[in-house]
Amino acid sequence: MHDPVVKCLSDRAGLLRRVERDRVQRAIDQFCARFPQLFFCVHTAVFANPTQLRTFGFWLLNRGVFQEVSERANAAGIVLVIDVERKAAGMTYGYHLDAYLNESDTFECLSKAHPHWLEGRHDDGIITLLKVLEKILLRTSRQARRDPEKFAKKVTPSPRVAALLDRHRGGSVAKESEVVNEVEVDS
Repeated sequence: MHDPVVKCLSDRAGLLRRVERDRVQRAIDQFCARFPQLFFCVHTAVFANPTQLRTFGFWLLNRGVFQEVSERANAAGIVLVIDVERKAAGMTYGYHLDAYLNESDTFECLSKAHPHWLEGRHDDGIITLLKVLEKILLRTSRQARRDPEKFAKKVTPSPRVAALLDRHRGGSVAKESEVVNEVEVDS
């Protein structure tokens, strides 16, 4: 089986009109210009199985071949997955970001986007999420410059994470407890 080739803005659910897609793409491009070592992707779809949302984000980040991403490793990526049917969203990030992001950070990003999504303004929600994410990454990168030893220890993946990645890249699926944050978008 070949790894999937995907765009960084993949609106399979058709949430965004052309103008909205263009706005989101510009915001993604600005984020990637601000953080050239990282990339950010959005994938919207309808998932038949509720657990697929979390698993899909992790799988896509580890197995996906992103068209717009040249030399950047998937370990430096952030994927936002939105499930239209369940009205849920989840964020997954690569292990290179473990020192800079945590579950409370991704929850904050998703929470700030949530009101926009409830109103059906998905583009505004994604753009808001990107702005919050940028602030968090700028804050933690400043902290890393002040205390590089603390952050250097976090960047190397733990043996558990390395084993999980090896297992996942080999085709097995991550356990529910091994995935990153998910927030319900429904009120």
